[in-house]
Amino acid sequence: MNGDMAFEVFKLSSSGLCCTQIMFKMALEEDDGENTDLLRAFRGMCGGINHRGKTCGVLTAGIGIIGLYSANGNVGEACRDDFREMMDEYMDWFENEFKSMDCRDLVGIQNISDFGEKISYPVKCGEIIQKSYTKLQDILDQHGYELGGRN
Repeated sequence: MNGDMAFEVFKLSSSGLCCTQIMFKMALEEDDGENTDLLRAFRGMCGGINHRGKTCGVLTAGIGIIGLYSANGNVGEACRDDFREMMDEYMDWFENEFKSMDCRDLVGIQNISDFGEKISYPVKCGEIIQKSYTKLQDILDQHGYELGGRN
């Protein structure tokens, strides 16, 4: 994996952001943007939805990032034609690549809530973030979007 990305993931994790927030933060930085409300809103997806080990926050963040590029955002606006296709592609890839969509399976911890809000993300989470972020870049590119090209 890219050493610069690994360092960025480590730096963001060390600053207190969780996997979901790290994914969004990196995507927003590609646009030279900030959105603390978005980061706050997605904090609840950390640790497999409220640290319960359910759906991986990297997966949900990836779906959200796809939405930033192709979902509707206003009343009367429609999602772009490729929105569901990109979500399916990302979800299928994720499950195939990591053999599960659940945080507890990916991290190997059955009761994530025991670690509380201060959970230290293992190296495996960093690898999942990096691989997933790179895959998102590929999916968006294949559909004519450029990560960081929303502005």
